[in-house]
Amino acid sequence: MRPAAYARTRNHLDGAVTGLSPYITHGLLTLPEVLAGVLERGPLEVQHKLVFELGWREFFRHAWGHLGEGILSSLHPGPRPDDAYARELPADIRQARTGVPVIDEAVRTLYATGTLHNHARMWLASYVVHVRQVHWRAGADWLVAHLLDGDLASNHLSWQWVAGTGSHKPYLFNAENVARYAPAHWHSPGTVVDQSYEALERLARDGLGGQAGLRVDRGDCRDSGYSGYSGDAVEAGPARPEPQASWLVPDDTLEPPLLRRPPADLGLTTPGAADIEAFRGRRVWLVHPWALRPPPLDLRGDAVPIGVFLREPHQAWPWPEARWRWVDAAMAEVTSRRWWVAAEDLQRALQGAASVHSVDDPHLRPWLPAVARCAPAPMLFPRVERPCSSFSQWWTRATRGRRQAQELLAGAA
Repeated sequence: MRPAAYARTRNHLDGAVTGLSPYITHGLLTLPEVLAGVLERGPLEVQHKLVFELGWREFFRHAWGHLGEGILSSLHPGPRPDDAYARELPADIRQARTGVPVIDEAVRTLYATGTLHNHARMWLASYVVHVRQVHWRAGADWLVAHLLDGDLASNHLSWQWVAGTGSHKPYLFNAENVARYAPAHWHSPGTVVDQSYEALERLARDGLGGQAGLRVDRGDCRDSGYSGYSGDAVEAGPARPEPQASWLVPDDTLEPPLLRRPPADLGLTTPGAADIEAFRGRRVWLVHPWALRPPPLDLRGDAVPIGVFLREPHQAWPWPEARWRWVDAAMAEVTSRRWWVAAEDLQRALQGAASVHSVDDPHLRPWLPAVARCAPAPMLFPRVERPCSSFSQWWTRATRGRRQAQELLAGAA
């Protein structure tokens, strides 16, 4: 990881990004571990872009901690009333056939890899909300379902930032911005995004226009100053494609199905009566999808690790097959016993254990604390107790009195 290259090129789709997001999201790496690894190459100031981006992730968790399920609703009014936006994501977006190359390439990349550069995520969200006039929640729910690093706080609050319901103004982009930061096959001249920012802002605020790949006259463009079914599968988009303009080229891109339970061949089991006896009087370490880690030092040696996929969260937030397999492979690295289990059955299976330990995570907070003693996830920045409505407010408090990034590690918990 080269911090200088990251700071210089991170907005470019082929820039020197870290690629660590899935590992951080799923707890294979903590933010203190990431920063410690970077500092092995040399010192950094707290205000370095890389440290700044680590701060965004922790800020989103700060907001989630205070708002809870409030992050799933608009934090404040955006450019237009909530009821002015469509509640369904159009099929041409889901099937990568809008005719706007930057959008179609983003969707294809998402489906093929489970990842997407942050700048591309912002372009995609801005197009969905401000050009197509679709409610941010519809887009956020769809995107998080397909991301390998899908995290509710980072994803949904980023969509709100773009939508203008979690920021002071909507995030807009145009074809010139894409041409500056993306490879040539993403460029989108002559499409609906090839307009001036004034025209795009009118579109965002007035809701006028929004045909999928509508060709427009090129306006004055400037940079925006950007510096984020068997009962197991969820239907992936409408069965019938929407009408499309005759000049659009159809695409056979298929949205991966979303699964509410793991693929059968992963070999996950459910706990039975024998497990109650096997763990009676033992200390247990629960490995879950958001903390794919061996037990801490004070539990190593005698704590039995068990990997658990709780049924309940996946009923609301299913995954594509590729994510199930990626997470399960990482879980298998730290425990050979992996369960697919309801929270109530897990509690029953471990009721005789001497103690059960795990790592807290908001994705599992409605269920996990009833089963295990949940230690807080390691933090890089000092805890900010007072709720902060903006990143800048949180950043000021979290970094007060610190100039060097090393000082963050000294106080990391």
